[in-house]
Amino acid sequence: MEKIQMTTPLVEMDGDEMTRILWKMIKEELLLPFIDLNTEYYDLGLNYRNETDDQVTIDAAEATKKYGVAVKCATITPNHARMDEYDLKKMYKSPNGTIRAILDGTVFRAPIVVKGIEPCVRNWKKPITLARHAYGDIYKNTEMYIDKPGKVELVYTSEDGEEKRALVQEFKAPGVAMGMHNMTASIESFARSCFNYALDTKQDVWFGAKDTISKTYDAKFKEIFQKVFDAEFKEKFEEAGLTYFYSLIDDIVARVMKAEGGFIWACKNYDGDVMSDMVSSAFGSLAMMTSVLVSPQGYYEYEAAHGTVQRHYYRHLEGKETSTNSVATIFAWTGALRKRGELDGNQALAQFADKLEEATLSTIESGKMTKDLALITSIENPTVLNSRDFILAIREALEKML
Repeated sequence: MEKIQMTTPLVEMDGDEMTRILWKMIKEELLLPFIDLNTEYYDLGLNYRNETDDQVTIDAAEATKKYGVAVKCATITPNHARMDEYDLKKMYKSPNGTIRAILDGTVFRAPIVVKGIEPCVRNWKKPITLARHAYGDIYKNTEMYIDKPGKVELVYTSEDGEEKRALVQEFKAPGVAMGMHNMTASIESFARSCFNYALDTKQDVWFGAKDTISKTYDAKFKEIFQKVFDAEFKEKFEEAGLTYFYSLIDDIVARVMKAEGGFIWACKNYDGDVMSDMVSSAFGSLAMMTSVLVSPQGYYEYEAAHGTVQRHYYRHLEGKETSTNSVATIFAWTGALRKRGELDGNQALAQFADKLEEATLSTIESGKMTKDLALITSIENPTVLNSRDFILAIREALEKML
């Protein structure tokens, strides 16, 4: 068959470790044979980030603004162990955090539901969509180690010289301190993104924070959400038969565990990071979740919601077989290709993305899957495939569809 043509490039952000290996396999086996793939490539592997002092991450985010759609592989956020392992110049911040700060917007994550993989939470009947604020908090923090007695203060100096001070802690002994921030405009765009997405997908919105403890920071989130909802969305929600409610984050967590699903759970940045992994794992696997950053300006960045699968990568380096689930990475590509097709009026590209997703799910439903799914499937006598053979099985199913 003739390869599908692309008129506008996708921004392609390569990554690290086992997901980088899968990235190459997916391109070679599931994309390049069928699409004349047009991407602007950025290597966000840790070695090249170190080589460029992380400028490559900024360049990739700016390219996303230019072209509108990006697809990203999982990347390492270095800690002290990674500093030594990769001989880094410094401990770089999360690439995802850097990209989110530049693009703003909201990360929407939803489980990939497939027959034969039942949720751990028995009453979950419908997917739960996590809406994660994509700016600020600990992802843009400033922190320091306190090595001797003294005091840490939060100091604000206005442009006209006015100064405000708040004592953080009188240190009598060593400790740590951190300052973080958020922006009113970013929280407003987060709220609007959640409410608009809810109207598009016909889902209620639940939002939780901790305003009883954080009486200024979290209380501002609560206030802005309510203000935006009342002014812009209340009537639209009533017409659509939808609801919005706020509660404390611990109450929301308890409610989620008893709910049937089918709603949007809006979370602050860190809460969304943690809870999306909980939801995806409880629905089946961390590798069974879609993730897309949607900015108010109409930029889209698709990625897998999980990490770089370090343990499998070390096995791979030893020449041992791995059975790594590539579904979320495949769906990052399909999401980006579909959106590129929609924006360009390229129906063939959008339809190919649909077919590739269908082939992926039908492969699992036929009993062919990676080890993580085989351990939890209700399908009898599943065939456990290694990383490459699973992708090849998807290719076989895709070729039959095409």
